[in-house]
Amino acid sequence: MNRMSQSNLKFLFLISFLLSFVGCKTTNNTVSVNAEKTDIIKRVSILHTNDMHGSYMPFQTTLDNATAQTGDSIDNLMRFVEIGEIGGMAWMATAVKLIRQEKGTKNVILLDGGDTFSDDQLGNLTKGEAMIRMMNELDYDLMALGNHDFDYSLKRTRELEKMANFPMRAANIIDQETGKPIFKEPYILFKRDGLKIGVLPVGYRNTPLTGNPKNIQGLKFTSGLEAIEKYLPELKSKADIIILLSHEGMAVDKIIAEKINGIDLIIGAHSHDVIEPPIKINQTYIVQALSDAAVLGETELIITNKKLTGLSTQNHYLWHEKYAADQNLQQLIQELRAPYLVKLEENISRTDTVIGRQYKSESPFDRVVTNMMREEYSTDVAFLPGVGYGISLQEYITSEDIYKLLPHPAKIVNLEMTGSQIRNTLEQTATNLKPKNKMEIVGGLIQSSGIHYHIDLSKPIGDRVTEIKIKNQPIADSKIYKVSTHSGMLNGIHNYVEFAKSTNIHKTNMVLTEFILDKFRKMTKVDFPENMGEVTISK
Repeated sequence: MNRMSQSNLKFLFLISFLLSFVGCKTTNNTVSVNAEKTDIIKRVSILHTNDMHGSYMPFQTTLDNATAQTGDSIDNLMRFVEIGEIGGMAWMATAVKLIRQEKGTKNVILLDGGDTFSDDQLGNLTKGEAMIRMMNELDYDLMALGNHDFDYSLKRTRELEKMANFPMRAANIIDQETGKPIFKEPYILFKRDGLKIGVLPVGYRNTPLTGNPKNIQGLKFTSGLEAIEKYLPELKSKADIIILLSHEGMAVDKIIAEKINGIDLIIGAHSHDVIEPPIKINQTYIVQALSDAAVLGETELIITNKKLTGLSTQNHYLWHEKYAADQNLQQLIQELRAPYLVKLEENISRTDTVIGRQYKSESPFDRVVTNMMREEYSTDVAFLPGVGYGISLQEYITSEDIYKLLPHPAKIVNLEMTGSQIRNTLEQTATNLKPKNKMEIVGGLIQSSGIHYHIDLSKPIGDRVTEIKIKNQPIADSKIYKVSTHSGMLNGIHNYVEFAKSTNIHKTNMVLTEFILDKFRKMTKVDFPENMGEVTISK
């Protein structure tokens, strides 16, 4: 072989080697590129309701306080923008079914934030069963236990949980007999389209201050924060996405989002807020969907490679001009109402105006009631707790309308208090409205008749109430005043401890609801109270 041939061979060998090397690099790059995971994007819709308070029937909105907390919220004022028929479980069912059809059942979870089956006359007559049967029809997936979900006693709550086709849970409500969360499981894992979505429900930490203590004997209520810190690490190891279903209220939900990392979404309740757009604190989103079955919240989670990368929210206002009633639910509701129809639809009276309930300011309905109590029992002052449920009275007033506003069997109590005790009570209501620690928020403004005063929430706690007058005379700390109230106040609801320290306590056998029904039956019509403006509040 000549030199040229040898040189050619060496050249060809070199070229072959280089081509092989380049080919290997190309092949390796291709493998590397193919090995990179393509982003897998999935969407799961979380449908949510909260604070239905047994409201399965539609109601008429107003432009002010159509529901108890739509007219005077301190933190998040919401008012309806139109007058019309809204809400009701039959209309809720239609909205839920439409979304399930559109998104696919495997991509939808339906949750409720609690305060669900009481505070309604049919709820009282069936001890919560009516609402549970409606929720079964809607195929709810989980319900958090709110403070009013023990109104028919712990025993009854246990019975209702067995009737339900969905779990009721709260990680911070402890069964003292077992030392474990009520109904044992602190959280629930849902599998949707290959994803594991963990939902941790928490109840209201101050439940013992909001109802009859006998109804919750055997339970211990801890803070939601405490329960979250305990169970979140465990839940993180099991779930791709973590949702907190919270009955702690919007103010506390914000604290939770500020203090704890690792929660993707907080679905709120208790404070009856419409949150739109969602609040985002750190990496946690917060949503809530009003109350009284008027709004169906929808929060669509956008999940990339099993991590939350965004969300899309829509609050479906259940206007009857937009949604039709679901016929199956309508038929079930008719069946549930049929045995009690005469009671429910009894025409009690009427009004030519709108008499609503406010929560954190003077409430027209509660002024009507306290006026009647003070007149009937010849007392100087009447007090009732500020409560956040109930809708406005309009036109014809039925028995079930009154039970929406006064659902509990509290009995009228008459007693005597010193001016100093009354002053302390008013300072307590100012603290309830704006405590130093938001974890201590409980109840609204104490409702009253016969007493004038001013609250300045900008002042230090203990010095917020001034200009207190009874019968147009400045209150005297040592003077004795006659007071009408009810048994819940005597038991210390909303931290009102002075009533139990009073003297000459006379417990009547008159249930406040029955008292008002009897009074209204005797009236041709119920007028808006003339003595609004007894209480003024500056912030």
